[in-house]
Amino acid sequence: MAHTHEHHHELGHGHEHEHLHHHEEEESPRQTIIKIAVATVLLIAAVIVEKHTQWATWQYLLLYLIPYLTVGWDTLKEAAEALAHGEALDENFLMSIATLGALAIGFLPEAQTQFPEAVFVMLFFQVGELFEGIAEGRSRKSVAHLMDIRPDTAQVERGGELLTVAPDEVAVGETILVRPGEKVPMDGVVLEGASSLDTVALTGESVPRSVAPGDEVLSGCVNLSGVLRVRTTKAFGESTASRILELVEHAAENKSRSEHFITRFARIYTPIVVALAVLLAVVPPLFTGAWATWIYRALMFLVVSCPCALVISVPLTFFGGIGGASRQGILIKGSAYMDTLSRVRTVVFDKTGTLTEGVFKVTAVHPDALDEKELLHLAAHVERHSTHPIAQALLQAYPDEQDGCSVSDIREYAGKGLTARVEGRTVAVGNSKLMEQVGAAWHPCHQTGTIVHVALDGAYAGHIVISDRVKEDAAQAVADLHAAGIRKTVMLTGDQQAVAESVAGQLGLDEFHAALLPADKVARVEALLQEGTLAFVGDGINDAPVLARADVGIAMGGLGSDAAIEAADVVLMDDKPSKIATAISIARRTLSIARQNVVFAIGVKVAVLLLALFGLATMWMAVFADVGVMILAVLNAIRTLIVPK
Repeated sequence: MAHTHEHHHELGHGHEHEHLHHHEEEESPRQTIIKIAVATVLLIAAVIVEKHTQWATWQYLLLYLIPYLTVGWDTLKEAAEALAHGEALDENFLMSIATLGALAIGFLPEAQTQFPEAVFVMLFFQVGELFEGIAEGRSRKSVAHLMDIRPDTAQVERGGELLTVAPDEVAVGETILVRPGEKVPMDGVVLEGASSLDTVALTGESVPRSVAPGDEVLSGCVNLSGVLRVRTTKAFGESTASRILELVEHAAENKSRSEHFITRFARIYTPIVVALAVLLAVVPPLFTGAWATWIYRALMFLVVSCPCALVISVPLTFFGGIGGASRQGILIKGSAYMDTLSRVRTVVFDKTGTLTEGVFKVTAVHPDALDEKELLHLAAHVERHSTHPIAQALLQAYPDEQDGCSVSDIREYAGKGLTARVEGRTVAVGNSKLMEQVGAAWHPCHQTGTIVHVALDGAYAGHIVISDRVKEDAAQAVADLHAAGIRKTVMLTGDQQAVAESVAGQLGLDEFHAALLPADKVARVEALLQEGTLAFVGDGINDAPVLARADVGIAMGGLGSDAAIEAADVVLMDDKPSKIATAISIARRTLSIARQNVVFAIGVKVAVLLLALFGLATMWMAVFADVGVMILAVLNAIRTLIVPK
């Protein structure tokens, strides 16, 4: 069996030739187990025959070649093919040289035959390969469970008929039908019908989400009860399910520093080891004449020094960590980010949609010159075309804003608000800075919330109070981060000082900065970056620059904007801030397991190499130092798939 090549290929460890795969794909773990079992029985039979017979050395060689080739043929074939393409010096090559050398030693005059050991080394190597294959299979399955979220077909309404087509043939704006039990093929908005959606594949949340006309549905969710008519809002390739799969599939490309180190290490280390083994086999016998002894030691040296435990277990550890995290609804875009996430010391939050629900409601209207309805009417008209949550709250509070009033000359002032001409009069809607800009004599409000001031032709007309709810688990999230040893939690918001102070106090944050423009947020993050590794958590389009600038950008994926998800390194699919501490803990545990494997593998190898140099090691020790260590390292790496609750 030869999982190793396929594994390196997929994780970026070396280039692969297609023809090396043809037999790998056919051989299942079950076939490999049968092959190992048959070879073990043949090896035991050969040892018994050797004990009770007096044959010539070449006859014993032929006897042991039967179990040797049974279990080792694939390894020898891979080594020969790789050598033919100038890609030798991998573990297949080292194993082939070491075992063929051990078989050949028996023909040197002063040597003991090493036939059983040669077969056993190859046998144990295949056991190691089997473990690696099973471990990687589990790791891939844990990520591949996400692959089930992509639907194969979509039911689309065209010309009064219902057609079954491939999802990528459905255009944005078409109407699709999703029946109970079917996956939602594309993102869209419900036109008709009410149902519950199972979102577990996207968010890790087991509680179904109810949807009704007007609600957004995401591809990859499973429709549980009612029939839904949905107007598509995104092409199939841009839909949530496709984007998640793309993120997970490309996660391995963003390798961590540990992985890069292992790749470089193997590339430089292996030729050096082969050269040292050759020197060990040739130089001492020139002085002592004991060729068999030193060739045997050199072969042990080769077996021990094979770096497959590191080359296999470290990437597998990171891949397992990414898989384990994805099962919790946390998408980490690559092991490089897991590496950084484990070292985070400062967590910076955006407020709206991250620590708060991002669902604003008008909670009070305080007119100065007009009545309440008129004040809301003017504000809603000006905010008609804005997608900002505050604008949406005003439109919800005054649903009749499409009442025929003429609105023109809308201008937006970043971080301040909007002005427009409504029925020939100039209306300004925004914060106190905008009021000062238009010369309106505004006054503060006694209530905490986002205060939207309104001025009519430069005269102050009153203000509207809009409030946002803090997320249920936000306080717990901050407490968990402090418990995990995060030194500083900071909130950055464009909202007013009073609102920011109220939220920061409620949640127990260490620091907050209010009334910031997107550029100010970047400047604040730049300053905080000097204090240590920093993660920024955000959800909106205006957070994309900060997410990209932080050491680790964490986006709220459920409600978050595409730009934020694109710019982020980690995506929380269920919008729960409490998952940040989980993500950090998964990253730390993954890094800890990778380190354990590196220290253990190098430690055992160095010890046995020193023993081999002084002739105190046996081939059995050498086998343990290579394949035994690899099996233990792979078993340790599998632990990353299980995320402790």
